[in-house]
Amino acid sequence: MWANTRTAAPKSTLGKALSYLKEQWPYLLKYLKDGRLELSNNRAERSIKPFVIDRKNFLFAKTPSGAKSSVVIFSLIQTTSENGLDT
Repeated sequence: MWANTRTAAPKSTLGKALSYLKEQWPYLLKYLKDGRLELSNNRAERSIKPFVIDRKNFLFAKTPSGAKSSVVIFSLIQTTSENGLDT
């Protein structure tokens, strides 16, 4: 592994990154062996985009229960969209 051939002071940023890589390496290999897993989170990012865009609207909810209702409705809309249902 490339990280094994590199040296850096353990408390430096590079040293911490190399240490983290070495600790996570077995998990990364398991992740890469499973072909069902996506290599990016673009789909997840796209699915929360409406919430990010509308987050200022949530500031105008008059009550906590009104804000919760808005979140439930937006969640239902996004779930139907992700599952290919016509909204």
